[in-house]
Amino acid sequence: MPPPVNASPTEPVQPPEAAGTGHGVLATVPVLASLHLAETRQFYVERLGFTALLEMDNYLILQRDGCELHFWPCTERHIAENTSCYVRADTGLLHADFTARGLQLAPPTVQPWGMKEMYVIDPHGNLLKFGEPA
Repeated sequence: MPPPVNASPTEPVQPPEAAGTGHGVLATVPVLASLHLAETRQFYVERLGFTALLEMDNYLILQRDGCELHFWPCTERHIAENTSCYVRADTGLLHADFTARGLQLAPPTVQPWGMKEMYVIDPHGNLLKFGEPA
């Protein structure tokens, strides 16, 4: 059993050390709902600096740096509006880049759980939380 992860409100949550020799989990990839894949692609490429890796009629894969996001077509907005993902990132760097690309965002803020975070809601309602230890 792995040791418990540090979770006190005064210290940031630290991920457990990778175990073994790299034959375990390599990445976690969120699969988010899109009401219109072409609109999703445009927003993420133009406003968030992602690159399209795969575009199909029924699936979209985007990537920026070490973050990969997958999208599936959905006709029910409430599904996207109740979906989120957390991306560990340099929030200051991304805030500067996103605002330079025309997004109006609140600056990253230190949260009581010890993470500095900022939030982006895409045009279909998906919440992207970007954070790093404060």
